[in-house]
Order: sequence, then C-alpha cells, then structure tokens
Amino acid sequence: MLWSLTKIIAFVLLVTALTYGGTQLMEVDGGTTVDVAGQEFTLSPLEMVFALVALVVAVWLGLKLMALLVATFKFLNGDETAISRYFDRNRERKGYEALSEGMMALASGEGHLAMTKAARADKYLKQPQLTNLLTAQAAEMTGDRKTAEETYKKLLADDKTRFVGVRGIMKQKLAEGDTDTAMALAQKAFALKPKHEETQDVLLRLQAEKSDWEGARKTLGAKLKSGSLPRDVHKRRDAVLALSQARDILDEGKTIEAREAAIEANRLSPDLIPAAIMAARGFISEGNARYATRVLTKAWNAQPHPDIAAAFAEIVPDETPDARIKRFTTLTKATADNPETKMLMAELQISAEDFPAAKRALGDLVEKQPTARVLTLMAAIERGEGADNSVVRGWLTKALTAPRGPQWICDKCQHIHATWGPTCDNCGAFDTLAWKTPPMSEVAMPAGTEMLPLIVGRAADAALPSTEVVEEAEIVAGEPPK
Repeated sequence: MLWSLTKIIAFVLLVTALTYGGTQLMEVDGGTTVDVAGQEFTLSPLEMVFALVALVVAVWLGLKLMALLVATFKFLNGDETAISRYFDRNRERKGYEALSEGMMALASGEGHLAMTKAARADKYLKQPQLTNLLTAQAAEMTGDRKTAEETYKKLLADDKTRFVGVRGIMKQKLAEGDTDTAMALAQKAFALKPKHEETQDVLLRLQAEKSDWEGARKTLGAKLKSGSLPRDVHKRRDAVLALSQARDILDEGKTIEAREAAIEANRLSPDLIPAAIMAARGFISEGNARYATRVLTKAWNAQPHPDIAAAFAEIVPDETPDARIKRFTTLTKATADNPETKMLMAELQISAEDFPAAKRALGDLVEKQPTARVLTLMAAIERGEGADNSVVRGWLTKALTAPRGPQWICDKCQHIHATWGPTCDNCGAFDTLAWKTPPMSEVAMPAGTEMLPLIVGRAADAALPSTEVVEEAEIVAGEPPK
C-alpha cells in the first residue's frame, strides 16, 4: 500500500516537472539553426529537446537493428542458431530480472507479487527448477497450501530438486497435522540427504512421538556421524531412547530384555534418573543389592530425587526404621546440604518416631525454602510431638498455598509434567524435561505416595508415627485419606 502510494506521488511529480520544464522552454526566445543538405531549419528550445530525445531513441534502435542484422548475417553464413540466440538472450534477461524481483518480493514478505514475478520468470526462462521453488514459497506465504503442494510435487520429477520437493511437502503435512505421512516423507528426505540437520531433527521427533525407538536411535547415530550432535549429548539422548525402548519391552512382558535395556540406558547416562531407577529395580529383582546400591548412589549424587530414595528403600523392604536410617547414610553422605537430602532424612526420622531429630534434619528449609513438602513434614513432626490440631492444621494450610518445589519441566516450553517422559506432552520436544523448580506456582502434582514415598507410599512397611499423620499428609498431597 505504501509502495503504491509512493509510485503514484513520484509519477505526479515527474509529470509536473516535465510540464513545468516544457512551459519554461516555450517562453525562451530564440532558437537553434540546423543546416541539413543546404536547407536551414530553425528549432525552438522545446523542439531541440524533443529532437535530442528522438536522436537517443534512434541510436538505441539502430544498435538493436545492427545486432539483429549481425545475427541474420551469421545465420545466412551457416550458423543456424544465431537468430534464436539473439532472441533467447533477450528472454533470459527479462526472465532473470523477473526472477530476481520475485526473490526480493519474497524476502520483503510480498507473497502475491512474488507469485506474479515467478510466473513471468517461468514464461521467459522455461526453467521450472528455478521458478517452481519461488512459486511454492510464495504460495506458502500467501496461505495457498494447495498451490504450494502442487508445485512441490512438480519438483519431485527432477533428481536435482527431488529433496526440495519432498521436504516442502513434508512441511505441508506437518502443518496439517498429518504426522503419519510427514514421517514417511521425512524418512524419504533423510534417505536422499542423510546429513541434512533439519531433516534429522524432524525425523527424530516424529519417531519419538510414534515410539519408534529403534529407528530414532539410528537417526541419532546419523546425527553423530554427520557432526551435527556433540558426543556427550548423543550419549544422553541415546540413553533416553534406550530407556523408552526398555519401557515398551517391559509393557510387552519381556522382563529380562527390559532389564538389560534399562541397564544399558543407565550405562550410557548414569545421571538419567528414570534409567537409574529402572536399572536398580532390575538388579533388585536379580537379588543383586550391591549393584542396585551403586547405581542409585551415583544417580543421587548427580541429582537427588524422591524416586531414587523410594527405589533405594526397595532394596531392603523389611528393615527397621533405625536400620534404614543407617543404610541411607551411604546414599546421602555426599549431598548432606541438598534440600532433597534434608527432607529425606526428616522422613526417615519421622518413620523412626524421632521427631526432634526430624526437625533438626530439616534445618533452615522452613525459613528459606518453605515448599509444600517441607511444610507437610513440619505438620507431621508437630503431630508426632503432640501439638494441638490447630497447629497441625496451620502447617497444612500453609502447605496448600506454598510452592511445590522441583518438578519435571520442559526446558523449551516450560510445561510442567507429573512424571518424566522422553518427549514433552505439550510441545513434543525430545529430551527437554529437567528436574527443577517451576517458574510458576501452578504445577502438575504427583500422587501422594510419590511426594512422600517413605511415609505414605512405597515404604509403608516401615514403622510409621501414626495413622493420623499419614492421613494429613495424604490430604495435602492430593489423595483421600485411607
């Protein structure tokens, strides 16, 4: 709109300037005398200007005519393509001008103008491998998906442009939500150009969404070979895929294969919490407590997590509370100042009904990091020490509105998940879930047995302080009292 207005104003100014100049020349007295073949012609200043313009045009036409005559002469002397080359040069010049103008229009966001220029370029150049891509991209910009897809299909006919056509149609199908077709096209594009980074990423994401873990691991290996993925990142993501593959195998009832796959995932990335837990449970089922302890301790030292503590408790499920506190020292000794360690030790002391020790274990978390879990533990401690119901309820009320602490959060879209997964449920990104404190107070709450595993859940066989404490903790954690 602004460009059209600018052209109209420029045209008006040009006409005005020419009119003003012509008027001024008409008012000038005198003239110029020209002698041609013995005859004199007197030209006014305005007529002299027109004569000069006519002379320039005549010279230009003369040069064009001369070039045509030269081409004709060459043709008569046996060069059968001389005349066609003369006209081809003119068409090519006009075609490339239209092509460059179309590319500029596309870069400036003028989709309709780009399509017009692409059609003009195609008319003169007759090179669809150049103009079809411009047409398709311009059609995408204007929202004409049908024209874009039809144009991309034309690119499939030429080996030089087949990859561009496949990739273009793939993006069209992704935009339409047809992931099955998009995945087939991504595999085709990957076969044509295995080192193309964007195609690798799209294929990997689609394979993860479709739970094609074996195919995803092959794609990940190709990314490593092509140099588009650092080796340490490859190991981590390969571990995530191996863990996901192990889960599927376990769902099929193949426990031995699942255990081996989980151990492999833990070997690739020892700090991957779900892999460590699954591998440890595999060792526990084999009766290998030493290996299970080693795996969980290494994972805990990398990133303390409640699920690791719950799995560590499963190694010796029938031990006494005092024996459990002693055994857990091997798990927590390297991370004594970590908030997760402090809350874990408080839970263990509550299980042993040593409430003063539980309060000491929490330390300054109540003042510095009063999360829902910390305040729930304080409610259990107060109940165990015989405090009034009003005091216990006060801590539980605070817990209801307190931050929930670390959660599984997608680094890409910040979506919060109740449990870990290989892909984000919100944006579909692969391997982006991290255990950290959410930026907002609203979170996806885990079940109560996961929030306080050693009081109300998987450690239920241990000695508990009282049924009332369990019920209060379950209410805060979001479960009805049992």
